[in-house]
Amino acid sequence: MTVHFHEEDLPAGVLADGPVAVDTETMGLVTPRDRLCVVQISDGQGDEHLVRFAKGSNYDAPNLKAVLADPARVKIYHFARFDLAAIEHYLGVVAAPVFCTKIASKMTRTYTDRHGLKNLTEELLGESMSKQQQSSDWGAPTLNDAQREYAASDVRYLHRLREILIERLKREDRLELAEACYEFLPARARLDIAGWADKDIFSHES
Repeated sequence: MTVHFHEEDLPAGVLADGPVAVDTETMGLVTPRDRLCVVQISDGQGDEHLVRFAKGSNYDAPNLKAVLADPARVKIYHFARFDLAAIEHYLGVVAAPVFCTKIASKMTRTYTDRHGLKNLTEELLGESMSKQQQSSDWGAPTLNDAQREYAASDVRYLHRLREILIERLKREDRLELAEACYEFLPARARLDIAGWADKDIFSHES
Protein backbone atom coordinates (compact mmCIF):
# COMPACT_ATOMS: atom_id res chain seq x y z
CA MET A 1 0.00 0.00 0.00
CA THR A 2 1.54 3.29 -1.17
CA VAL A 3 0.36 6.90 -1.10
CA HIS A 4 1.38 8.67 -4.33
CA PHE A 5 1.56 12.47 -4.38
CA HIS A 6 1.13 14.45 -7.61
CA GLU A 7 1.04 18.15 -8.48
CA GLU A 8 -1.75 19.55 -10.69
CA ASP A 9 -2.77 16.31 -12.44
CA LEU A 10 -2.95 12.54 -12.17
CA PRO A 11 -0.37 10.67 -14.28
CA ALA A 12 -1.87 8.73 -17.15
CA GLY A 13 -2.46 5.01 -16.74
CA VAL A 14 -1.95 4.70 -12.98
CA LEU A 15 -5.47 3.44 -12.22
CA ALA A 16 -7.00 0.07 -13.01
CA ASP A 17 -10.34 -0.11 -14.79
CA GLY A 18 -13.55 -0.04 -12.76
CA PRO A 19 -14.93 2.03 -9.89
CA VAL A 20 -12.76 4.62 -8.18
CA ALA A 21 -13.02 6.06 -4.69
CA VAL A 22 -12.87 9.87 -4.66
CA ASP A 23 -12.61 12.57 -2.01
CA THR A 24 -11.64 16.24 -1.89
CA GLU A 25 -9.94 18.61 0.52
CA THR A 26 -10.80 22.31 0.31
CA MET A 27 -10.03 25.48 2.23
CA GLY A 28 -13.49 25.35 3.84
CA LEU A 29 -17.10 24.37 3.35
CA VAL A 30 -18.32 27.20 1.08
CA THR A 31 -17.53 25.89 -2.39
CA PRO A 32 -17.33 29.14 -4.42
CA ARG A 33 -15.22 30.80 -1.72
CA ASP A 34 -13.02 27.97 -0.46
CA ARG A 35 -10.78 26.67 -3.21
CA LEU A 36 -10.20 23.02 -4.06
CA CYS A 37 -6.77 21.96 -2.76
CA VAL A 38 -6.53 18.17 -3.09
CA VAL A 39 -8.36 15.40 -4.91
CA GLN A 40 -7.79 11.89 -3.58
CA ILE A 41 -8.49 8.88 -5.78
CA SER A 42 -8.05 5.11 -5.48
CA ASP A 43 -8.91 2.15 -7.70
CA GLY A 44 -9.20 -0.14 -4.68
CA GLN A 45 -6.05 -2.12 -5.51
CA GLY A 46 -4.11 -0.88 -2.48
CA ASP A 47 -2.60 2.46 -3.51
CA GLU A 48 -3.99 5.96 -3.10
CA HIS A 49 -3.21 8.95 -5.33
CA LEU A 50 -3.32 12.54 -4.09
CA VAL A 51 -3.47 15.37 -6.63
CA ARG A 52 -2.61 18.74 -5.10
CA PHE A 53 -3.62 22.05 -6.70
CA ALA A 54 -1.59 25.14 -5.77
CA LYS A 55 -2.93 28.63 -5.12
CA GLY A 56 -3.67 30.21 -8.50
CA SER A 57 -4.05 26.87 -10.27
CA ASN A 58 -6.04 26.87 -13.50
CA TYR A 59 -7.17 23.30 -12.68
CA ASP A 60 -6.10 22.09 -16.09
CA ALA A 61 -5.85 18.41 -15.18
CA PRO A 62 -6.83 16.42 -18.29
CA ASN A 63 -5.95 12.97 -16.95
CA LEU A 64 -7.82 13.44 -13.69
CA LYS A 65 -10.79 15.03 -15.43
CA ALA A 66 -11.00 12.14 -17.88
CA VAL A 67 -11.26 9.63 -15.04
CA LEU A 68 -13.78 11.70 -13.07
CA ALA A 69 -16.00 12.36 -16.09
CA ASP A 70 -15.88 8.77 -17.40
CA PRO A 71 -19.52 7.56 -17.49
CA ALA A 72 -18.31 3.94 -17.37
CA ARG A 73 -16.63 4.40 -13.97
CA VAL A 74 -18.65 4.55 -10.75
CA LYS A 75 -17.25 7.15 -8.38
CA ILE A 76 -17.51 6.17 -4.72
CA TYR A 77 -17.74 8.99 -2.18
CA HIS A 78 -18.59 9.59 1.43
CA PHE A 79 -20.94 12.60 1.34
CA ALA A 80 -20.84 12.90 -2.44
CA ARG A 81 -22.90 16.09 -2.42
CA PHE A 82 -19.95 18.19 -1.25
CA ASP A 83 -17.29 16.56 -3.43
CA LEU A 84 -19.42 16.75 -6.58
CA ALA A 85 -19.91 20.48 -6.03
CA ALA A 86 -16.21 21.15 -5.50
CA ILE A 87 -15.18 19.06 -8.52
CA GLU A 88 -17.71 20.62 -10.89
CA HIS A 89 -17.03 24.17 -9.69
CA TYR A 90 -13.24 23.97 -9.97
CA LEU A 91 -12.51 21.19 -12.47
CA GLY A 92 -15.58 21.73 -14.64
CA VAL A 93 -16.68 18.08 -14.86
CA VAL A 94 -19.57 16.11 -13.40
CA ALA A 95 -17.92 13.26 -11.52
CA ALA A 96 -20.68 10.69 -11.92
CA PRO A 97 -22.13 8.03 -11.84
CA VAL A 98 -22.13 8.06 -8.06
CA PHE A 99 -22.23 5.75 -5.07
CA CYS A 100 -22.41 7.60 -1.74
CA THR A 101 -21.56 5.60 1.37
CA LYS A 102 -23.11 8.24 3.65
CA ILE A 103 -26.50 7.99 1.94
CA ALA A 104 -26.27 4.21 1.88
CA SER A 105 -25.46 4.25 5.59
CA LYS A 106 -28.44 6.45 6.39
CA MET A 107 -30.72 4.17 4.39
CA THR A 108 -29.50 0.93 5.98
CA ARG A 109 -28.08 1.75 9.42
CA THR A 110 -31.33 3.25 10.69
CA TYR A 111 -30.49 1.95 14.15
CA THR A 112 -27.95 4.76 14.65
CA ASP A 113 -27.42 8.44 13.91
CA ARG A 114 -23.65 7.98 13.53
CA HIS A 115 -22.95 7.98 9.80
CA GLY A 116 -19.46 9.46 9.63
CA LEU A 117 -16.78 7.64 7.66
CA LYS A 118 -14.92 6.85 10.88
CA ASN A 119 -18.07 5.25 12.35
CA LEU A 120 -18.67 3.21 9.22
CA THR A 121 -15.16 1.85 8.92
CA GLU A 122 -15.06 0.91 12.59
CA GLU A 123 -18.40 -0.92 12.56
CA LEU A 124 -18.36 -2.56 9.15
CA LEU A 125 -14.63 -3.16 8.62
CA GLY A 126 -13.13 -3.15 12.10
CA GLU A 127 -10.65 -0.48 10.98
CA SER A 128 -9.70 2.62 12.96
CA MET A 129 -9.33 6.02 11.30
CA SER A 130 -7.81 9.22 12.66
CA LYS A 131 -9.68 12.46 11.94
CA GLN A 132 -7.04 14.67 13.56
CA GLN A 133 -6.10 16.44 10.31
CA GLN A 134 -9.67 17.07 9.15
CA SER A 135 -9.54 20.81 9.84
CA SER A 136 -5.92 21.47 8.91
CA ASP A 137 -4.65 23.97 6.33
CA TRP A 138 -4.98 22.16 3.01
CA GLY A 139 -3.84 25.23 1.09
CA ALA A 140 -0.39 25.27 2.67
CA PRO A 141 2.58 25.20 0.24
CA THR A 142 3.65 21.83 1.66
CA LEU A 143 1.43 19.05 2.98
CA ASN A 144 2.96 17.13 5.87
CA ASP A 145 2.97 13.35 6.25
CA ALA A 146 0.01 13.40 8.65
CA GLN A 147 -2.10 15.36 6.16
CA ARG A 148 -1.17 13.02 3.32
CA GLU A 149 -2.04 9.94 5.37
CA TYR A 150 -5.35 11.47 6.45
CA ALA A 151 -6.27 12.35 2.87
CA ALA A 152 -5.35 8.87 1.64
CA SER A 153 -7.36 7.17 4.38
CA ASP A 154 -10.51 8.95 3.21
CA VAL A 155 -10.53 6.85 0.03
CA ARG A 156 -8.78 3.74 1.35
CA TYR A 157 -11.87 1.93 2.63
CA LEU A 158 -14.61 3.13 0.27
CA HIS A 159 -14.53 0.17 -2.13
CA ARG A 160 -14.97 -2.33 0.68
CA LEU A 161 -17.69 -0.25 2.32
CA ARG A 162 -19.57 -0.04 -0.97
CA GLU A 163 -19.66 -3.83 -1.31
CA ILE A 164 -21.10 -4.27 2.19
CA LEU A 165 -23.59 -1.43 1.84
CA ILE A 166 -24.87 -2.70 -1.51
CA GLU A 167 -25.71 -6.01 0.14
CA ARG A 168 -27.50 -4.22 2.97
CA LEU A 169 -29.45 -2.05 0.54
CA LYS A 170 -30.51 -5.19 -1.34
CA ARG A 171 -31.45 -6.94 1.90
CA GLU A 172 -33.71 -4.05 2.93
CA ASP A 173 -35.15 -3.59 -0.60
CA ARG A 174 -33.75 -0.07 -0.84
CA LEU A 175 -31.13 -0.35 -3.58
CA GLU A 176 -33.33 1.10 -6.32
CA LEU A 177 -34.30 4.05 -4.12
CA ALA A 178 -30.66 4.66 -3.19
CA GLU A 179 -29.65 4.64 -6.87
CA ALA A 180 -32.35 7.22 -7.61
CA CYS A 181 -30.88 9.42 -4.87
CA TYR A 182 -27.41 9.03 -6.38
CA GLU A 183 -28.66 10.09 -9.82
CA PHE A 184 -30.03 13.30 -8.31
CA LEU A 185 -26.85 14.23 -6.45
CA PRO A 186 -25.16 16.21 -9.25
CA ALA A 187 -28.26 18.43 -9.42
CA ARG A 188 -28.29 18.75 -5.63
CA ALA A 189 -24.65 19.87 -5.78
CA ARG A 190 -25.49 22.50 -8.40
CA LEU A 191 -28.30 23.80 -6.19
CA ASP A 192 -25.78 24.17 -3.37
CA ILE A 193 -23.44 26.22 -5.57
CA ALA A 194 -26.35 28.32 -6.87
CA GLY A 195 -27.39 29.39 -3.36
CA TRP A 196 -29.87 26.77 -2.15
CA ALA A 197 -27.47 24.90 0.14
CA ASP A 198 -29.57 25.57 3.25
CA LYS A 199 -32.98 25.37 1.60
CA ASP A 200 -35.12 22.30 0.95
CA ILE A 201 -36.90 23.29 -2.24
CA PHE A 202 -39.10 20.18 -1.91
CA SER A 203 -40.46 21.33 1.45
CA HIS A 204 -43.94 22.84 1.75
CA GLU A 205 -42.46 25.57 3.92
CA SER A 206 -41.09 28.71 2.26
